[in-house]
Amino acid sequence: MPAFLPYAPLNTPKAFGLGLWIVDGPEIRMDYGPTSIPFPTRMTVARLADGTLWVHSPIAPDKGLLSAIDGLGPVAWLVAPNSLHYWHIADWQAIYPGARTLAVPDLATRAKRPFRIDATLDGKAVLPEELETVFVPGTLVNEAVFFHRPSRTVVLTDLIENFEPQRIRSRLYRGLVRLSGAAHPDGKAPIDLRLTFWPRRSRVRRAVAAILGWDCERVVMAHGLPYERDGAAELRRGLRWAC
Repeated sequence: MPAFLPYAPLNTPKAFGLGLWIVDGPEIRMDYGPTSIPFPTRMTVARLADGTLWVHSPIAPDKGLLSAIDGLGPVAWLVAPNSLHYWHIADWQAIYPGARTLAVPDLATRAKRPFRIDATLDGKAVLPEELETVFVPGTLVNEAVFFHRPSRTVVLTDLIENFEPQRIRSRLYRGLVRLSGAAHPDGKAPIDLRLTFWPRRSRVRRAVAAILGWDCERVVMAHGLPYERDGAAELRRGLRWAC
């Protein structure tokens, strides 16, 4: 049985803002020391002015999902937005070989599953005009954060996690999520992840200040309940650990 009550329907694009969709995917397990821990998955898709698609943190593809994506437009961009969210990029590259792939810099050497990288998300990559990005440097994890201008949405990966306790089936795991600081309504990066950014805190503060300067209404993250309103306030709250 899955550890989380899913945000159904899965593998189905759900409108989240002007020209923006989220797709909740199947649960995965991530290696964590001698064990593994469950995580729900989510990708974000933007339709650009030229009709092509920008796909952030692609989830495991299946026939129904690919059909729905193709119905939205041709895939032109694939994004590996942090050091942990890249596993299915290779699958999507095989299906959409013409798509341009962007990835955070450390994945060129640290990815456990190789994939082609066309440009690195180090703050200098050329993006579609609808998007801005800020690079947040960590030690074990780097993350590129995006702002989708047409929908006024900030697209995060793990810098904020917002698990709803009532959706976690295990009492033990529910307690661990609360202790980590990643539980709704005060979701943020879990404490172990926050600590990995501490050695580079000056650069992280500057990056977060730039993110908080965006005219944001919505926030979507890879794990947990996204924010459909009051995005600027939720960003200030959820990123206060880095300020």
